[in-house]
Amino acid sequence: MHMIIASLGFPAWLRVTHFINLLFMGLLIRSGLQILGAHPRLYWQDGCNPDKAWLTFTKKKVPKDKLYTSMDDEVPVTPLLALPGEDNLGLGRHWHFFSVIFWVLNGAIYMVLLFATGEWSRLIPTSWDIVPRALQTFLTYITFHIPPASDFRPYDPLQQLAYAAVVFLLAPFMLLTGAAMSPAIEARFPWYIKLFGGRQVGRSLHFLSLIAFTLFIIIHTALVLIVHFQDNIRNIVLGSEQTSFPLAVTIAIIALLFVAAVYVWASWYSLRHKRQIQHGLGAAVDPVRKALLHKVTSRQDYKESDLSPYFWVNGRPPEEAEFKKLAAKSFKDWRLEIGGLVVSPLHLSLDDLHKLPKQTQVTKHNCIQGWSGVAEWAGVSMNEILQLCGALPDAKYVVFTSYQRGKQSYPYGSQEQKNRPFYEAIDMELAKHPQTILAYEMNGKPLPLEHGAPLRLRVETELGYKMVKYLRSIEFVKDYSHIGDGQGGYREDVQYYGKGAEI
Repeated sequence: MHMIIASLGFPAWLRVTHFINLLFMGLLIRSGLQILGAHPRLYWQDGCNPDKAWLTFTKKKVPKDKLYTSMDDEVPVTPLLALPGEDNLGLGRHWHFFSVIFWVLNGAIYMVLLFATGEWSRLIPTSWDIVPRALQTFLTYITFHIPPASDFRPYDPLQQLAYAAVVFLLAPFMLLTGAAMSPAIEARFPWYIKLFGGRQVGRSLHFLSLIAFTLFIIIHTALVLIVHFQDNIRNIVLGSEQTSFPLAVTIAIIALLFVAAVYVWASWYSLRHKRQIQHGLGAAVDPVRKALLHKVTSRQDYKESDLSPYFWVNGRPPEEAEFKKLAAKSFKDWRLEIGGLVVSPLHLSLDDLHKLPKQTQVTKHNCIQGWSGVAEWAGVSMNEILQLCGALPDAKYVVFTSYQRGKQSYPYGSQEQKNRPFYEAIDMELAKHPQTILAYEMNGKPLPLEHGAPLRLRVETELGYKMVKYLRSIEFVKDYSHIGDGQGGYREDVQYYGKGAEI
């Protein structure tokens, strides 16, 4: 890069957004690896049959002769790669969504300034003759030569095509495939994920986009170091090659050390102060999530032909004697206790529930770990339950408590955590969604034990961890701060998941 670059220069806003992009791309990639470790298999079908995964990052085999859950399939990821590392899906998701907010904001500012200042003309090709010139540049590079200085205006043709593709194609594609994994978006706009061929295709394409970004960063960095390094570093840091090389290098090293320090601190602090990170990042993520997705209602209506032959299980059936006794009698003595801030407390048997109007829906289940599956669910609408019990005006949340305990749903916690009952809280708005039901059937048969018999919650705009299985009681409350650790659910208490599960 020579006089032509010096005459054009690189404005400060472009250099600043370039640096911010580097910082948040690293956070996104590392937290993305944390999320991938929770279900280290990629598919081209939404049924997620492990035998048909096109790529796996685990040596674990799914046994055919015993219950094997998606929790068993999870693999820890070293903090050297993942953010924060180890088995911390909840914190990894907090970091991922926190980072994407600021990555998108930074990108939006970049786009506005790109077109407002006319800088777009240096990035977007305006003639098809760039294609053969870019091919010639590629041949120059792979034969270990450096293009002539005249090719840099300020980018060589191959750089220009690559940068334009990353900015205008790859980055938006990453966002679109990410949105295809949101249960709320999938539920409200079932046609959207069909554009990608399904939720798991979107997940696989999202992963391939991550690989593309990573390869671009590696090649981009290598070429900066190899091709006219002194001019590159002056332009990247100070905006012009007519500046001090030692100063530019010094600033670049300080900036890179800062980024590295942030990456190290993020993992170190997250692993030692999990609740603070959960709350701190949640303060930024939750309002955005709630504003964009919380009011979305499900419009899913899949066909019987869409049912998944293979449906993963997350968590194990309760092992307590009381539950086993109920199960042994086909739950004839089981009663669902409904109380709290209601006019009429209830104790409903399965027969009582069967006498209420039956609602059937074929919907896609999305686990927080990454797998999905389509099933037909039948049961009682929560709106029917609300009419029966008469929720009082002060009731803001509905708490669903399970016979399941922590050791069946999350076996890695402390002994005290393992002995806690599993519960989740949803607000009244979610409870009133038209496809929020208490399901007692799956695929036309009584709910299987491994999937939550005798009764489980279905909230079709949420991730699976909010849909409590093995239901024992429902309580209407003003707030949930007095329950468990007061975070809104067992997963939130122990695994630091987010309060909402629309994405």
